[in-house]
Amino acid sequence: MSLNGSTARGRRAWLSSRSGAFKTARLLLSLAVTMLGLLMITFVIGRVMPIDPVLSVVGERASNEVYEATRKAMGLDQPIIIQFFNYIREVLTGNFGKSLLTSRPVIEDIARVFPATLELATVATILGVFFGVPAGVIAAVNQGRWPDQIVRLIGLFGYSMPIFWLGLMGLLIFYGKLDWVAGPGRLDIFFEGIVPQVTGVILIDSLLAGEPEIFWNALSHIILPASVLGYYSLAYISRMTRSFMLEQLAQEYMTTARVKGLSELAVIWRHALGNVMVPLVTVIALSYANLLEGSVLTEIVFAWPGIGFYITNALLAADMNAVLGGTVVVGLVFVGLNLLSDLLYRVFDPRARSGEE
Repeated sequence: MSLNGSTARGRRAWLSSRSGAFKTARLLLSLAVTMLGLLMITFVIGRVMPIDPVLSVVGERASNEVYEATRKAMGLDQPIIIQFFNYIREVLTGNFGKSLLTSRPVIEDIARVFPATLELATVATILGVFFGVPAGVIAAVNQGRWPDQIVRLIGLFGYSMPIFWLGLMGLLIFYGKLDWVAGPGRLDIFFEGIVPQVTGVILIDSLLAGEPEIFWNALSHIILPASVLGYYSLAYISRMTRSFMLEQLAQEYMTTARVKGLSELAVIWRHALGNVMVPLVTVIALSYANLLEGSVLTEIVFAWPGIGFYITNALLAADMNAVLGGTVVVGLVFVGLNLLSDLLYRVFDPRARSGEE
């Protein structure tokens, strides 16, 4: 019996490891296909845009000899499939070419501007989670009553209002009229260049440098654009939290917890919300990814020097190296955060690890 039991356990362990390896291989294959699709899309965009990359380099007054020599040097005289494989090779080595606007490698520009977007999206996500999760819980507990209606109405406005209009109204009211917050940009101009860049995130770097005045100035600049982005995150997170909570509140274990004499607060905030946190982690990660890649209009309205602002300026200047490089990086971040959300779900949910549905 002991030998048979040991054999059965060994077989289960082997099957479990085999299933885990298969899932990992499938995940890696899915990631590779997604990345290939992203690179293919950006490559096609670079070829179908009504902008000649050669003219962007040599100018419209260049001679035919200079034009053809540059075209050959850029590899644009080769078959399209060869160009695509060359493009993949360059991207995999981090070479996106040089920016026409800054005359620096695009990867250096992206490393310089991306922390600003990261800082903005992170603060916005924190605001969205801080207000969105309690709002969703309150709405679920009061389903059909006035708190539920108010939360759903706030979420509806969050989905309906154009983000550029909301940003402009915020600037007009809270900056122009009330003077409660600082204006566009990350810092007042006389504070720029004082704090050494360690992380690229001014709120952190100013604290590391022992500059509280610059910290508060940076916080005053970020609070309005982060609130605008955070409002959209709040609308999404509150709606999903409400949906998850309604499902949990209908479970039998909730009745059992009440029968055992637990307080309503403990039943709701400890038991129900505790079970909701597993799928909610995935929702928050996806919301964060959406803010990182969807903050372009907010960055334009607030002159926030992030990657969205950088890509927009590059597009207006026909700087396709910068446009495509920024697009690839944003896509990679989005794919990476989606992968992270899937891994977090598998880590926190035992059913996902064991293969149960």
